Amino acid sequence: MTTPAAPGPAAEGVTPPDSLVLRTGTLSWLFPRRGALAAALLAPLLLLLIALAVMASSTGMGLSQTLSGLLGTGDAGTVMVVREFRLPRVCVGVMVGAALGTAGCLTQTLAGNRLATPDLLGVGEGATAAVVASVAGSSTGMIGHWWLGPVGAVAAAVLVVLCAGGAGGAGHRVLVAGIGVSTVVGAAGDLVMSRQNDNTAGGVFLWAVGSLNGRDWAVGTPLLIALLFLLPLTLAAGHRLQLLRFDDDTAAGLGVDLRRLRAAAFALAVVLAGLAVGVGGPVAFVALAAPILAARLAGPTRVPVLGSALTGAALITAADALGRVAAPVELPVGVVTSVLGGPFLLWVLFRADRTTGKA
Repeated sequence: MTTPAAPGPAAEGVTPPDSLVLRTGTLSWLFPRRGALAAALLAPLLLLLIALAVMASSTGMGLSQTLSGLLGTGDAGTVMVVREFRLPRVCVGVMVGAALGTAGCLTQTLAGNRLATPDLLGVGEGATAAVVASVAGSSTGMIGHWWLGPVGAVAAAVLVVLCAGGAGGAGHRVLVAGIGVSTVVGAAGDLVMSRQNDNTAGGVFLWAVGSLNGRDWAVGTPLLIALLFLLPLTLAAGHRLQLLRFDDDTAAGLGVDLRRLRAAAFALAVVLAGLAVGVGGPVAFVALAAPILAARLAGPTRVPVLGSALTGAALITAADALGRVAAPVELPVGVVTSVLGGPFLLWVLFRADRTTGKA
């Protein structure tokens, strides 16, 4: 049975103040009290946002109508709108936000920089370019297959790693290489877009700014399966990444292969970001904002993987709902996050860090 340990003087000196030591036999675990409390607060907030997002529309469907549609007791039109259009879209948005928030948490931790997101590392641009290139010459105006997102992300990541001299190296080298690859790949994607007819370019443009319109269980089911496999791995990687706050020699002395850990965490971030972009488009600022907000809640000693996932899901859900009610014409979720993310980015840039004195 797991019981709280009674820490002695030595244990009190090394145990983080936000943790509780749990032990079972010879094994022990630091339970993050502050991080667990943050997750416990974020979970009901996310559920509330999901409920509001299912109701949100320009037609003003009320709570009773929404519930009747969800339970199948309303008229056929209401049931179809709620069950076949709104609920799948909201659920897909939750998963896209969770993937973006988690990917951003990993890349920021690896680079040691709060501005290091999958977009900045070229991963988002690679996923976008792959989907855009798949519709070259098409006249339907439909976007390409969602699974091309992870393929493009992996291809861009391989190019970044080759340019940086290895994924297990210093974070700043991967960051600089990612900026260069992102610029080149993004320009290639824009070139492909400029060569398309108006019908194709218009259809792809809506997705290219980040949109959940038309997303249903056909993409939601494989995305859910992927997240059920990837998120536990990401939680395990995040636990190990906490050692990056020490220098490399100290971490190596604790039995951590830093190059392998960094490479594995980077690979997870790439796949998660590619999945999110392939399904929902390159939604801006979520991968940047979610880990920063989660870190504020969980404390500076943790890698807030779970908190970033919940925060990212909440941000996407709220932005998508807001885009459906804020204007007469529906605004893509990427437009809403861009408008709200600009001031947030300025806050991140100009806010002095209390511990280091750096922006």
